Amino acid sequence: MASESRLYTFSDNTKQHLRKFRLSTSRAKDPQAVIYYIDKATKEIRQDEDETVYTSLDDLAEDLPDHSPRFVLLSYPMTLPSGRLSVPYVLLYYLPTTCNSELRMLYAGAKELFRNTSEVTKILDLESPEDLEEVPEKLGAA
Repeated sequence: MASESRLYTFSDNTKQHLRKFRLSTSRAKDPQAVIYYIDKATKEIRQDEDETVYTSLDDLAEDLPDHSPRFVLLSYPMTLPSGRLSVPYVLLYYLPTTCNSELRMLYAGAKELFRNTSEVTKILDLESPEDLEEVPEKLGAA
């Protein structure tokens, strides 16, 4: 962890956004997701430029790049089989099979640091935008 924290950075603004997003989505009625990437030059982890908050997995799937990994924070309200409402806060680790090995290594090295910094409870690995269709099932939605 120590070496990752020296290699990768988060701006104060990004850290504040991570905290605000986690706290504001804990009571959300709709799914909410934001995309983060690693700037290859500076190794800074930050939110995509447009700062979109996605409320649909279909819209999110459309905006994921074909050949580049991303970290996606997802808050997904759902009703459990017991009838109880749950809002899991997860990291979607998007690693397309078509991305080059340099990007694979860059994102693999930052995965645990991002998990700890964003305080997610679970990580789901995705290889294609179509894998988003399986997210509700993987989270245990009724």
